[in-house]
Amino acid sequence: MDKGILLIDFGSTFTKITAVDISNPHNFITAKGPTTVQEDINIGLQIALSELEGKLGHLPEFIEKLACSSAAGGLNMIAIGLVPELTLEAAKMAALGAGAKLQKLYSYKLTKREVKEICQLNPDIILLAGGTDGGNKEVILHNGSLLAQSEIRCPVVIAGNKNAQDELEEMFLDNGKEYYITDNVLPSLNKINVDSAREKIREVFLKNIIEAKGIKKAEQFIDGVIMPTPQAVLKAGQFLAQNKIIGKEKILIVDIGGATTDVHSFCKGEPKGSGVIFRGLPQPFAKRTVEGDLGLRYSIKPLIEALTSANLLDIPENELEKYLEEISKDIWNTQTISSELELLLAKGAVNLAVKRHCGYLEIIYTPQGTNYIQYGKDLTDIELVIGTGGPIINSTNPKEILQGVLFDEQDNFILKPKNPEFVLDKNYVLSAIGLLVEKYPDLAKGLAEKNFIRL
Repeated sequence: MDKGILLIDFGSTFTKITAVDISNPHNFITAKGPTTVQEDINIGLQIALSELEGKLGHLPEFIEKLACSSAAGGLNMIAIGLVPELTLEAAKMAALGAGAKLQKLYSYKLTKREVKEICQLNPDIILLAGGTDGGNKEVILHNGSLLAQSEIRCPVVIAGNKNAQDELEEMFLDNGKEYYITDNVLPSLNKINVDSAREKIREVFLKNIIEAKGIKKAEQFIDGVIMPTPQAVLKAGQFLAQNKIIGKEKILIVDIGGATTDVHSFCKGEPKGSGVIFRGLPQPFAKRTVEGDLGLRYSIKPLIEALTSANLLDIPENELEKYLEEISKDIWNTQTISSELELLLAKGAVNLAVKRHCGYLEIIYTPQGTNYIQYGKDLTDIELVIGTGGPIINSTNPKEILQGVLFDEQDNFILKPKNPEFVLDKNYVLSAIGLLVEKYPDLAKGLAEKNFIRL
């Protein structure tokens, strides 16, 4: 490889790099180093580059260097809306689509106690929504006033009722708060518009958060802007689905990490059958959810609690205690991933995360007969499931873990995939594909064609 493109993912634990040959995208190589965001992000990057040089014998000439980041916890956000099922849900879609991790959601009028709690959570960005255009503006003005007068110092993205924007702008200006106004995420009851807010969140992330977390030091090495890693994965999945790169267009991506399990779906997910009526907000083709209590390291205790509550884990207490003691010695030890217990935990995390992500049916009885109401996306006809993240990639049986996505006849109102194929992101390059798609779609296609392993 003489000339290539360098793709960098500054993760919370590891900085992963992928070098792609510009003359042959099937020729790529990966390396990694520890993420050193607390000292200097360049230290971990240089370790990864040294490993790459060792593998190749020399570093190629990089004609471009692109990067994404979830280092130092990624992008932590709080979303505030009016009605949980409407404006708040739309705000949540915008935040998650921008690559954020939602710390908490608030609806209706904020209390002083809740504002104090928001200050203590210390988010990177607050997304303030509420009301359709021309609808209720009392609540968003109340919430905006409390935020403007509070001790909150993070930027606030305002994406609510357009008729309240002028008054909100005055409040934030008068109190010296950093704010950004963008289009309403729910301009009318049957229409969501998350793209504008999502791009504004990304813009604020690039302007404020990267510098605050030390990644600014790496910008002199990188061409262009740094993207939130989850957004890069979302772009990759959308590219793979819309272009049928792996031969399928209805795709689900499952990513288990140490702290969260992320799920991305790429399909319309509309009701199937004449007796099914959709209710709720329209669902986006590309949808992301993140579960902060379903991780295999930092979130291992809440994961065990969640699986036990859902009757998905029947393990003697002494075995669980022994396991927790073992991983507490080295939270990033991957040796236990091949163990039967860790396999069960990972499969359980997938099961719950996909259950929360997908839609469900409720039965209704009418004089004309039995009908069903669908909430959320119908994923029953998903064709392909892509597995990524350390607990899946490093497992001796990744297919078993991914089978946690499957439809359960005993719980048949949950619209999970019925008969998908499974592939593995063995080289951990989904984010690299996402970095390439806008400027180098042919290279992204070549990288994807070579990377995935069918299970």
